[in-house]
Amino acid sequence: MNRREFLGISLAGALTWFWKPQTARALGGKLPELGVAAPDFNLPGTIGGTTTPNLSLDSWRGQWLVLYFYPRDFTSGCTIEAHGFQDALADFKGRNCEIAAISADSVDDHESFCTSEGLGFTLLSDPDGVVSRDYGSWMAPYSLRHTFLIDPEGLLRARWTGVRPVGHAQEVLSTLIAEQNS
Repeated sequence: MNRREFLGISLAGALTWFWKPQTARALGGKLPELGVAAPDFNLPGTIGGTTTPNLSLDSWRGQWLVLYFYPRDFTSGCTIEAHGFQDALADFKGRNCEIAAISADSVDDHESFCTSEGLGFTLLSDPDGVVSRDYGSWMAPYSLRHTFLIDPEGLLRARWTGVRPVGHAQEVLSTLIAEQNS
Protein backbone atom coordinates (compact mmCIF):
# COMPACT_ATOMS: atom_id res chain seq x y z
CA MET A 1 0.00 0.00 0.00
CA ASN A 2 1.40 3.36 -0.97
CA ARG A 3 1.23 6.52 1.05
CA ARG A 4 -1.75 7.96 -0.85
CA GLU A 5 -3.84 4.79 -0.28
CA PHE A 6 -2.88 4.73 3.39
CA LEU A 7 -3.89 8.37 3.90
CA GLY A 8 -7.16 7.81 2.04
CA ILE A 9 -8.07 4.80 4.16
CA SER A 10 -7.07 6.62 7.35
CA LEU A 11 -9.17 9.65 6.43
CA ALA A 12 -12.17 7.48 5.58
CA GLY A 13 -11.86 5.67 8.91
CA ALA A 14 -11.63 8.91 10.85
CA LEU A 15 -14.65 10.40 9.08
CA THR A 16 -16.65 7.23 9.69
CA TRP A 17 -15.81 7.41 13.40
CA PHE A 18 -16.91 11.03 13.74
CA TRP A 19 -20.20 10.54 11.89
CA LYS A 20 -21.40 7.53 13.87
CA PRO A 21 -24.51 8.03 15.99
CA GLN A 22 -23.78 9.04 19.58
CA THR A 23 -24.99 5.72 20.96
CA ALA A 24 -22.48 3.86 18.81
CA ARG A 25 -19.66 6.09 20.02
CA ALA A 26 -20.47 5.60 23.69
CA LEU A 27 -18.29 2.44 23.75
CA GLY A 28 -18.69 1.71 27.43
CA GLY A 29 -22.40 1.14 27.77
CA LYS A 30 -25.41 2.73 26.14
CA LEU A 31 -26.01 6.43 26.52
CA PRO A 32 -29.23 7.01 28.45
CA GLU A 33 -32.06 8.65 26.54
CA LEU A 34 -33.07 12.24 27.19
CA GLY A 35 -36.33 12.85 29.02
CA VAL A 36 -36.07 9.70 31.15
CA ALA A 37 -34.92 9.21 34.73
CA ALA A 38 -31.16 9.48 35.09
CA PRO A 39 -29.47 6.27 36.24
CA ASP A 40 -29.07 6.29 40.01
CA PHE A 41 -25.72 5.79 41.71
CA ASN A 42 -24.17 5.49 45.15
CA LEU A 43 -20.52 6.54 45.22
CA PRO A 44 -17.94 7.83 47.69
CA GLY A 45 -16.36 11.16 47.03
CA THR A 46 -15.07 14.48 48.19
CA ILE A 47 -16.48 17.98 48.27
CA GLY A 48 -13.80 20.62 48.07
CA GLY A 49 -11.20 18.18 49.39
CA THR A 50 -13.29 16.86 52.30
CA THR A 51 -14.36 13.20 52.18
CA THR A 52 -18.12 12.66 52.05
CA PRO A 53 -20.27 9.63 52.79
CA ASN A 54 -21.60 7.91 49.69
CA LEU A 55 -23.75 10.19 47.57
CA SER A 56 -26.60 9.19 45.30
CA LEU A 57 -28.64 11.01 42.68
CA ASP A 58 -31.21 11.67 45.42
CA SER A 59 -28.58 13.81 47.19
CA TRP A 60 -29.37 16.50 44.60
CA ARG A 61 -33.15 15.96 44.31
CA GLY A 62 -34.87 19.32 43.97
CA GLN A 63 -31.84 20.91 42.29
CA TRP A 64 -30.44 20.87 38.80
CA LEU A 65 -27.27 18.80 38.49
CA VAL A 66 -24.43 18.89 36.00
CA LEU A 67 -22.93 15.40 36.15
CA TYR A 68 -19.74 15.16 34.16
CA PHE A 69 -17.41 12.24 33.58
CA TYR A 70 -13.71 12.70 32.97
CA PRO A 71 -10.70 10.40 32.49
CA ARG A 72 -8.23 11.26 35.24
CA ASP A 73 -7.27 13.75 37.94
CA PHE A 74 -4.25 15.99 37.30
CA THR A 75 -4.21 15.56 33.50
CA SER A 76 -4.21 18.71 31.39
CA GLY A 77 -7.64 18.34 29.77
CA CYS A 78 -9.31 17.27 33.00
CA THR A 79 -7.74 20.14 34.90
CA ILE A 80 -8.89 22.64 32.25
CA GLU A 81 -12.43 21.24 32.40
CA ALA A 82 -12.49 21.31 36.22
CA HIS A 83 -11.27 24.92 36.28
CA GLY A 84 -13.98 25.87 33.78
CA PHE A 85 -16.68 24.51 36.07
CA GLN A 86 -15.02 26.02 39.15
CA ASP A 87 -14.84 29.44 37.50
CA ALA A 88 -18.57 29.28 36.70
CA LEU A 89 -19.61 27.58 39.96
CA ALA A 90 -21.27 30.69 41.42
CA ASP A 91 -23.29 31.13 38.20
CA PHE A 92 -24.48 27.52 38.37
CA LYS A 93 -25.32 27.76 42.08
CA GLY A 94 -27.20 30.99 41.42
CA ARG A 95 -29.44 28.96 39.11
CA ASN A 96 -30.08 26.19 41.71
CA CYS A 97 -27.59 23.89 39.99
CA GLU A 98 -24.80 21.83 41.51
CA ILE A 99 -21.78 20.27 39.81
CA ALA A 100 -20.59 16.70 40.38
CA ALA A 101 -17.82 14.95 38.47
CA ILE A 102 -17.04 11.24 38.22
CA SER A 103 -13.84 9.41 37.32
CA ALA A 104 -12.16 6.14 38.19
CA ASP A 105 -9.69 7.89 40.50
CA SER A 106 -9.68 7.07 44.21
CA VAL A 107 -11.22 9.35 46.83
CA ASP A 108 -7.68 10.14 48.04
CA ASP A 109 -6.70 11.24 44.52
CA HIS A 110 -9.86 13.36 44.33
CA GLU A 111 -9.04 15.00 47.67
CA SER A 112 -5.57 15.90 46.41
CA PHE A 113 -6.97 17.18 43.11
CA CYS A 114 -9.60 19.35 44.85
CA THR A 115 -7.05 20.77 47.27
CA SER A 116 -4.37 21.35 44.63
CA GLU A 117 -6.73 22.97 42.11
CA GLY A 118 -9.03 24.79 44.55
CA LEU A 119 -12.17 22.93 43.46
CA GLY A 120 -15.32 23.53 45.47
CA PHE A 121 -17.63 20.97 43.89
CA THR A 122 -18.16 17.22 44.32
CA LEU A 123 -15.83 14.60 42.82
CA LEU A 124 -17.07 11.01 42.98
CA SER A 125 -14.98 7.85 42.75
CA ASP A 126 -16.09 5.10 40.33
CA PRO A 127 -13.00 2.82 40.22
CA ASP A 128 -14.75 -0.10 38.51
CA GLY A 129 -16.67 2.05 36.04
CA VAL A 130 -20.09 0.76 37.13
CA VAL A 131 -21.78 4.17 37.09
CA SER A 132 -19.76 5.29 34.08
CA ARG A 133 -21.15 2.30 32.14
CA ASP A 134 -24.69 3.20 33.20
CA TYR A 135 -24.14 6.57 31.55
CA GLY A 136 -22.40 5.17 28.44
CA SER A 137 -19.18 6.81 29.58
CA TRP A 138 -16.68 4.00 30.18
CA MET A 139 -13.66 2.78 28.24
CA ALA A 140 -11.65 0.76 30.76
CA PRO A 141 -9.78 1.82 32.74
CA TYR A 142 -11.10 5.38 32.32
CA SER A 143 -14.34 7.33 32.17
CA LEU A 144 -14.95 9.10 28.88
CA ARG A 145 -15.42 12.86 28.76
CA HIS A 146 -19.24 13.11 28.74
CA THR A 147 -21.58 15.53 30.51
CA PHE A 148 -25.24 15.24 31.51
CA LEU A 149 -27.70 17.87 32.68
CA ILE A 150 -30.26 16.47 35.13
CA ASP A 151 -33.33 18.43 36.21
CA PRO A 152 -34.68 18.72 39.80
CA GLU A 153 -36.97 15.70 39.26
CA GLY A 154 -34.02 13.53 38.19
CA LEU A 155 -34.75 13.54 34.43
CA LEU A 156 -32.00 13.81 31.84
CA ARG A 157 -32.43 17.09 29.96
CA ALA A 158 -29.21 17.38 27.90
CA ARG A 159 -25.99 15.51 27.21
CA TRP A 160 -22.65 16.13 25.60
CA THR A 161 -20.31 13.38 24.39
CA GLY A 162 -16.67 13.59 23.41
CA VAL A 163 -16.44 16.94 25.18
CA ARG A 164 -13.67 19.43 24.47
CA PRO A 165 -12.70 20.91 27.84
CA VAL A 166 -12.09 24.52 26.78
CA GLY A 167 -15.31 26.50 27.03
CA HIS A 168 -17.43 23.48 27.93
CA ALA A 169 -18.68 24.85 31.26
CA GLN A 170 -20.04 27.96 29.54
CA GLU A 171 -21.76 25.79 26.93
CA VAL A 172 -23.42 23.78 29.72
CA LEU A 173 -24.41 26.96 31.58
CA SER A 174 -26.05 28.34 28.42
CA THR A 175 -28.03 25.12 28.00
CA LEU A 176 -29.06 25.19 31.67
CA ILE A 177 -30.40 28.72 31.26
CA ALA A 178 -32.28 27.74 28.08
CA GLU A 179 -33.78 24.66 29.78
CA GLN A 180 -34.85 26.65 32.82
CA ASN A 181 -36.48 29.27 30.59
CA SER A 182 -38.32 26.78 28.37
